[in-house]
Amino acid sequence: MVRLDHLVSRVKDRLKGRPFRFPVPPSLPPPNIQRLLDNDAARWAEAVRAAASGPEVLIATGVGGTPVIRELDMALAIGLTLRGARVSMLLCDEFLPACEYCTFHMFRSPHEYAERGPWDHCGSCYGQGRAAYDCLGLPVLRYSSFVSWAQRREARSLAASVPPGDIPSFRWEGLAVGEHAHAGALRFIARGELTDTQDEEVILRRYLESAFLTARAMQKVFASRPWRAASFHHGIYVPQGIVGEVARSLKVRIANWVVAYRKQRFIFSHGDTYHHTLLEEPVDSWEDVSWTSDIREEAAAYLQSRWQGSQDWIYFHENPSEDIASLRAEWGLQAGRPAILLLTNVIWDAQLHYRANAFGSMMEWIISTIDYFRTRPDLDLIIRIHPAEIRGGIPSRQLAQDEIARHFPSLPSNIKIIGPDRDVSTYAMAQQCDCALIYGTKTGVELTSMGIPVVVAGEAWIRGKGLTLDADSPEAYRKILASLPLQKRLDASTQERALKYAYHFFFRRMIPVSCIEQTGNKHDPFKIRTESLDIFSKENDPGLDVICQGILEDKPFIYPAELLGSSLPGEENK
Repeated sequence: MVRLDHLVSRVKDRLKGRPFRFPVPPSLPPPNIQRLLDNDAARWAEAVRAAASGPEVLIATGVGGTPVIRELDMALAIGLTLRGARVSMLLCDEFLPACEYCTFHMFRSPHEYAERGPWDHCGSCYGQGRAAYDCLGLPVLRYSSFVSWAQRREARSLAASVPPGDIPSFRWEGLAVGEHAHAGALRFIARGELTDTQDEEVILRRYLESAFLTARAMQKVFASRPWRAASFHHGIYVPQGIVGEVARSLKVRIANWVVAYRKQRFIFSHGDTYHHTLLEEPVDSWEDVSWTSDIREEAAAYLQSRWQGSQDWIYFHENPSEDIASLRAEWGLQAGRPAILLLTNVIWDAQLHYRANAFGSMMEWIISTIDYFRTRPDLDLIIRIHPAEIRGGIPSRQLAQDEIARHFPSLPSNIKIIGPDRDVSTYAMAQQCDCALIYGTKTGVELTSMGIPVVVAGEAWIRGKGLTLDADSPEAYRKILASLPLQKRLDASTQERALKYAYHFFFRRMIPVSCIEQTGNKHDPFKIRTESLDIFSKENDPGLDVICQGILEDKPFIYPAELLGSSLPGEENK
């Protein structure tokens, strides 16, 4: 049955220039959630009643159409409710003119998105989220309920008035609305920079309008109740980045989360996206961790498994080649001449402001590095393009190799590029190199634990841990390059420290959640188990308990794997 307010809203949309959208038939709740609650209906109903006077927690992701996000948000809602929290869910109810749900491959062209916006997909997204959350019997807040028509007009007018070049740095009422709008537009077009096309400007303004609307909605939402905390996915882009901006401005605690590399594990962070918080994490959170030979072997075994991704649900190669000698022969690289490995990231990914970056962008860093190595024929520079450019969830529409070719039509013989399509082991390659140059890749955590020196020019999490050569300016970076080759591995104590940090990163910050099970589908890798509500208990899911305590009590999102063990049901400690 179609709600009258939705039909009226769609007619008003049409009058304001938005395409009319016929109502989408209601979605069915996820069968696994329905089965779980049916198995324990009376107990769940009592838990909801008992939590009615508990601390208020908002699950504020807002995007209902992505199964990966929806399942974890529901697991959090159930776990928190069973622990006495009064949980409310938040959804965009076909309200925002642009959002994180949309990616370029959902549309025939950027022009279609610029012209029509997300509306053809909104009904499905909202319908799936509403069906899922309604079956929990918890309050579901809707964006449109918190923004007046006057505020909608204001948001559209503001979004149209800001000069395009000013949008990335534009702040409104102290909120970085422009940064997240710009990041959202880059994510949609899957490029690291916008071109001067009319379509891309329209798309950017759509995200800015959405940022204003989200800010207005969240100001009212957070003022409506004494929220203990808000939990939501990622913490960047639109709407989640703006949710975080408003929450911080109103002193509402934040718990952001992302899917971790390791199977059935998630990274949570307090106050901001993990892109920022892991850079600022104090070293005393891991320096004094219990360190036994068994734990050391377990960490080393997992890091070795990363070569094939056998213990991960995010990986980019099935069977990468480790035959680096053949690659060197293919390129005619001279035996005995030191090689330096440069590792890229996906150009468009997480374009946020970082204070410690030596360069304004990753491409600026790559170009500067190539410029330098053109003057160093005594060294080989091997540029490894990140395979996620073509194999990630959102393949890039701006390829690093194309950008390099645009700046350097020809490269000297000592500079070689390994494209994203080559099934070559980055780890095996690094072992053959003098050191590695990185900007933001997580691989720096692994390479240092292998004893390989790493130079950091961007926001990589390994920065500032006493393990790497860190540059915070182009001059400092070139000074480090001038010292190459290093001709030595990290000393034993530094490598051991690096392995300890890797253990902290992969075993303690990546929290296991056993109420989640794998599906075998790489693009939709997990769902909530259905046995009974017992699976959410502290005894059966200590990782979920760590997460819930973090949300409710502001405790660190660190899983004590050294005390509890790191295995989930069906796994073996190695």
